Amino acid sequence: MNNNKVTDTIFYIGVDDKTIDLFESQYVVPNGISYNSYVIMDDKVTVMDTVDARKTEAWMSNLEAVLGEREVDYLIVSHVEPDHAASVKILAEKYPQMKLVGNAKTFVFLSQFFATDFTDRAVIVKEGDTLELGSHTLQFVMAPMIHWPEVMMSYELSEKIMFSADAFGKFGALDTDEDWACEARRYYFNIVGKYGNQVQAVLKKLATLDVAVICPLHGPILREKLSYYIEKYNIWSSYEPEDEGVLIAYASIHGNTAKAAKKMAEILREHGTKKVVISDLAREDMAEVIEDAFRYDKMILASATYDSGLFPCMEDFLAHLKSKGFQKRTIGLMENGTWAPQAAKHMKNILETMKNLTICEQTVSIKSAYTDKNVQEMQTLAEQILG
Repeated sequence: MNNNKVTDTIFYIGVDDKTIDLFESQYVVPNGISYNSYVIMDDKVTVMDTVDARKTEAWMSNLEAVLGEREVDYLIVSHVEPDHAASVKILAEKYPQMKLVGNAKTFVFLSQFFATDFTDRAVIVKEGDTLELGSHTLQFVMAPMIHWPEVMMSYELSEKIMFSADAFGKFGALDTDEDWACEARRYYFNIVGKYGNQVQAVLKKLATLDVAVICPLHGPILREKLSYYIEKYNIWSSYEPEDEGVLIAYASIHGNTAKAAKKMAEILREHGTKKVVISDLAREDMAEVIEDAFRYDKMILASATYDSGLFPCMEDFLAHLKSKGFQKRTIGLMENGTWAPQAAKHMKNILETMKNLTICEQTVSIKSAYTDKNVQEMQTLAEQILG
């Protein structure tokens, strides 16, 4: 997609990174990631963000191909995280007359990353301020904590384009043919999920603007059916379930808890549950399971007891859920322990620190391997969780 036109005067100059193994050193990205950047060619040439240091050279080549003999007048820094701002200093050195546009926190963070004082080149903007480029005008929309405190979006008035920073982004290189929602959902809940209230606030601002195109910092440019993407963000940021279904997340040591979890899935299907997703927390990508926990309206947790507490991958999973603001779900509990099953107590204690969760009264308590009595408990749990 390098150097493709967004419009006749706005160009995409971003790059794909298909060599990265872990985004932010924690998220598996089998199809890579895109670092998006744009340039507005007007009386004032304006670059919208830079890219990760891994791809600076390719990005600079894309930019120079669009510029020709022209130079850069403004760099808009919407987000200082290194995957978007690592090349700021290089660009600033190449174009010494270029002004950097950001808010007050932007320049605090830039000085920390680069040990450079950009004060004499800074254009500091706040909510609602505008920047005239010629035929284009940028209006700035502050978006604090989506997902850093300095984040801002830029709305181009003449062509109705929203440069949305990390919002509406997704994992995956641009040359990957895949469903937007799946990787956008995994991206959202694992990176932005904690900040639902802040996302809701920005969505209210966006509702007052006539947006025709969304240009995010990761993932494809969104041009059609924008209401679909905005509605997804509204659901996700309000922590409402997206789909009806049950996630069964299990933590099994020797396989018996896994067998019980699979039996529970079988019983749920017998009760008419159309969507049951079962995940092995010890082996599956944690970010994928977090995504499913937020996607579905119900969840069953099945854990072996370990050192009188929880098997570590279950404890880790619950810590992730808590940190991302997990809420508004119905939960069922299953535990296993050969001599002293205690996992359910520990899971419940953690869940009770979260908001708006309904925990089913029935607990399935297994000693080593599930029995007919446990199957009856599973039947009761299925009835309770399905209502």
